[in-house]
Amino acid sequence: MAEQSQYAELARQLSAFGAVKRDLQRSLPHDCPAGSAAVLMLLGRYGEMRMSRLAELLAVDMSVTSRHVAHVADRGWIDRSPDPADKRSRILTLTDEGMRQNELLAERSAELLAYRLSNWTDDEIGQLISMMSRLRDSFGDCRYSPRHAQVLADATEETTRTPA
Repeated sequence: MAEQSQYAELARQLSAFGAVKRDLQRSLPHDCPAGSAAVLMLLGRYGEMRMSRLAELLAVDMSVTSRHVAHVADRGWIDRSPDPADKRSRILTLTDEGMRQNELLAERSAELLAYRLSNWTDDEIGQLISMMSRLRDSFGDCRYSPRHAQVLADATEETTRTPA
């Protein structure tokens, strides 16, 4: 197991990673903020889905998801149709324009990454992809749970405990 100092350094590096995310977000078109881009990307990756499933994938609550969905729907990038199994629910689907917008977003992100990582080898980029995927898998869906709260409480107790 890694030393506590390594985890502390990893936490600092992940915090600093916000600058990378902000640079990627600046590459987005002005009418497509990050939340909207995430909606398009998830619908492009997983296909049509209910709003509740989208909220799970975004790891945000339904009110935030509703705002993102309204933004992309107002631009004609998605359709919201009644769910045949539950008329109160909506099925979200990318439109042709939404697919084009999604492709544009992917191209812009890839171009920026290619520029920023131009001095990296293909192997280094492959290693980064592998490690980031593994890190993400280790965190699961990242939503709050009683188990998560207990792990945090145990960690806090252990670091604040005074020797007997």
